Amino acid sequence: MRKKTIITAVTLVLLAALPAFAGDNIAKLTLEGNAKAITGLQTNLNYVWTLIAAALVFFMQAGFAMVESGFTRAKSACNIMMKNLLDFSMGSLAFWAIGFGLMFGTTKTGWFGTTDFFLSGWTGTDGDQWVLAFWMFQCVFAATAATIVSGAVAERTKFTGYLIYSAVVCAFIYPIFGSWAWGSLLNGNGWLEGKGFIDFAGSTVVHSIGGWCALAGAIVLGPRKGKYGSKGEVRAIPGHNIPMAAIGVFILWLGWFGFNPGSTTTGDTSIAMIFVNTNLSAAAGVISAMLVSWVMFKKPDIGMSLNGALAGLVGITAGCANVTPTSSVIIGLISGVLVVVSVVTIDRMHIDDPVGAVSVHGVCGAWGTLAAGIFNMEGMTAAIMTTQIIGIVAAFVWAFGTAFILFKLISLTIGLRVTEEEETIGVDIAEHGAHAYNDFQTIH
Repeated sequence: MRKKTIITAVTLVLLAALPAFAGDNIAKLTLEGNAKAITGLQTNLNYVWTLIAAALVFFMQAGFAMVESGFTRAKSACNIMMKNLLDFSMGSLAFWAIGFGLMFGTTKTGWFGTTDFFLSGWTGTDGDQWVLAFWMFQCVFAATAATIVSGAVAERTKFTGYLIYSAVVCAFIYPIFGSWAWGSLLNGNGWLEGKGFIDFAGSTVVHSIGGWCALAGAIVLGPRKGKYGSKGEVRAIPGHNIPMAAIGVFILWLGWFGFNPGSTTTGDTSIAMIFVNTNLSAAAGVISAMLVSWVMFKKPDIGMSLNGALAGLVGITAGCANVTPTSSVIIGLISGVLVVVSVVTIDRMHIDDPVGAVSVHGVCGAWGTLAAGIFNMEGMTAAIMTTQIIGIVAAFVWAFGTAFILFKLISLTIGLRVTEEEETIGVDIAEHGAHAYNDFQTIH
């Protein structure tokens, strides 16, 4: 009887202690569950934000197509639309097969990757889906670099020659430099980023690379027929649809809200300042470009003002995450001045760039990369500025050098430039057998 009483007492004590014991463990399990849920939510948000940003950058292809076709003649509009379409289509396949591996694959030298070709780094497991999201975001960047060249070589380029260029830039030229600056974003380890190179979203990696390739293409091709007079005078060849070009700039401005903030690949509070910096620099670029053109040409020039927006956007791309909003305004103001001066200077050098691609992307990309060091919130140092200059020079030597050789090889083999007769009737008819504005368009 006594033993039964003791057992009953012990049981009552255990039952009395059970709620407290269970409560502690339930609370612990709840905290662990919440932590896992929060981590999972953040991971999912990162995927969603990165892919939305990728879609915005993809939409920039439409913006580029409209800017380029609007700034050039009607008889070239179909050709420009085709080039932009193929930049993304061929670029996607070239980047999938070769470029992504060169840019982000494992490397022992810091010069280029040697793994992850054909997306072989993706195994199909649930924990490995990030490779796909990351690839998609980087793919639209590669296509942007290729598309920059389209406007600079407009109205006189053979379509087949351009297709070869487009594939090579996405498979080789852009990814190699990208691996130097951004390789560690996945499996690589570039020599330039190892020095502390600052280029958050690609003033140099994307825009200057595209801009310097555009410069090489424009030089190898030579100017459009009638662009320069017998005495060297510069003759304006007006674009056929400035409203279209303006809409294209607005689309690009919108797309840049994916380009810069999306480069965080993280859906968190850091994107707020990047959004603001991106917008302020673009706005400042418009104002300064308009004012400078007003002084130079006695009228506020619409083309220069539109390019001022793009100049400001390119200029802030490198430092959008490490400069203050006030600094972004200064960067944009200087970008707007630079693009007007550069467009006029390049024209006087008899380098025919119908849309100002070299000035917007090459020159302002270099300025933006320099500005990321000058206005760095953590302070400007000699080491930072030295690295920024090394990166700018390396980009020019690599992109201009390889693109110049590529364009020369194309010119000497299958041919790069259409005939004088084909240029006169327009590359739309000569290359595609189509009119952009059927039953409305006249050849001029």
